[in-house]
Amino acid sequence: MGLVAERTAPHRRSMNEQRVSHSPGPRQWLGLLVVTGPVLLVAMDGSVLFLAMPQVTQALSPTAGQALWILDVYGFAVGSLLIAFGSIGDRYGRLKLLMAGAAVFGAASAGAAFAPGPELLIAFRALMGVAGATLLPSALAVLGELFTDPRRRAQAIGIFAATFAAGFAIGPVIGGQLLSRFWWGSVFLINLPVVLLFLALAPILLREVRATRSGRIDVLSVLLSAAGILLTVYAIKHAAAQGPSAAPTATGIAGIVTLGWFTRRQLRLEHPLIDFRLFRDRVFTIAVITGLLPLAAWSAVAYLGGIYLQSVLGLPVLDAALVALPGAAVLTVTCIVTPALVARTGTRAALITCHFFIAAGLLLLLPTGVSGGIGWYLASTVIAGIGYGISFSVVADTAVAAVPAERAGSAAAIAETSNEIGNALGIALLGSLAALVFRLEGPDLAGTLDETLRIPGLAPAVIGEAKAAFVTALHAAAVIAGILHAALGAFALRRIPRTFPGTGDAGTEPLAQDAVEESGVR
Repeated sequence: MGLVAERTAPHRRSMNEQRVSHSPGPRQWLGLLVVTGPVLLVAMDGSVLFLAMPQVTQALSPTAGQALWILDVYGFAVGSLLIAFGSIGDRYGRLKLLMAGAAVFGAASAGAAFAPGPELLIAFRALMGVAGATLLPSALAVLGELFTDPRRRAQAIGIFAATFAAGFAIGPVIGGQLLSRFWWGSVFLINLPVVLLFLALAPILLREVRATRSGRIDVLSVLLSAAGILLTVYAIKHAAAQGPSAAPTATGIAGIVTLGWFTRRQLRLEHPLIDFRLFRDRVFTIAVITGLLPLAAWSAVAYLGGIYLQSVLGLPVLDAALVALPGAAVLTVTCIVTPALVARTGTRAALITCHFFIAAGLLLLLPTGVSGGIGWYLASTVIAGIGYGISFSVVADTAVAAVPAERAGSAAAIAETSNEIGNALGIALLGSLAALVFRLEGPDLAGTLDETLRIPGLAPAVIGEAKAAFVTALHAAAVIAGILHAALGAFALRRIPRTFPGTGDAGTEPLAQDAVEESGVR
């Protein structure tokens, strides 16, 4: 998912080349296996609830707004704190932060599994997101210490990235398998064995990693970014679920002002949390949007698709998970094979074609209906899965290649943050759009389809009207996301030069071979 190695300045590279390289032994490969465990969990927990929401709704009776917060507060917490925890790990030790984050992640997972109400579930999901933000940057930095040979390190990073992408893809499938046998809390308890195994083996197989970074962590910037995002999204959710009113409008304005303050502060800081000056490069900008938009589309459609399969078509949760399996498999395989294809065709082609694949896949959802559409849904996930896999593989590498070497750390941080924010924004914005369409088109008895179907004594005509309204909402979200992807693909076709550093042309050095052990956020 864009988790790639950071390019280094020439003097740093020459220092690395002076190291004595050696073939990795059992410790290195076992260490890689141990590190990828928490990474898989962090990615998987971003999507594991997509098929579980009907059962969560039945058990905890959240409102429409609470249901969306249960899904996306995790992604917002991860995305808003990734860069900050990357800097903290540099100063106080990556392995130390990794161990602490894993312990908190496990404890929060147990709390979420047994949450008695939606409020506590949201709180534990937020805590899981905070812990997840400590795991991603630290895991990759520790991985760099394990593999000192550049080629082996590139191979390990490729496995790391594929694991992260696979976690997002298989989350709904794993969730569906668990829910077919156990209660909804099992999707969180599955984290505990992996966390316990990591805490037992990490001190034996992994070593501490620190780096000296200039500047201090700007706490105000961290607070402004998190507050601005949460206030703005809260306003959008509230307006979509309940209609516009004075309080959410004021909240939205406050959120926008806060984000504006955050942006202005970054432009004035010597060591900003996010270096917005990098967006002056159009290739970098397109790469970052490519990190955000596909995750937004994928997360929203996966969430809405889970409801469609279960609550509209009436599939059991296990069957719904099996329907999602081909798309997840295609996404994962595409993510693995894309680097080899990019070496032949170039990054430019990948950045362009991924958006058209996604747009085509999303538009294949339009023939789905209340009485059928599984075949169209399968085709949609497979075609779009090719585009998702391509985008997840090339984003960070392209962003890093587009900027000077001394700013590669900031570029990689922004690229990875765009992935996490995109995952959360998809559910927040496209999910809110779907909620708005359902509210306008449906029988207006409740804020969500599942809430409506739980009302006793509904006439068959009302049930049909509610299901038809949800299908219309799914189509609206798919069309908007598809149009955005087609537009971005066309824009990339016109604006990305045919050759630029990292396009894969002859003479361009693979970025993954320039990994640095003490890298920041990816």
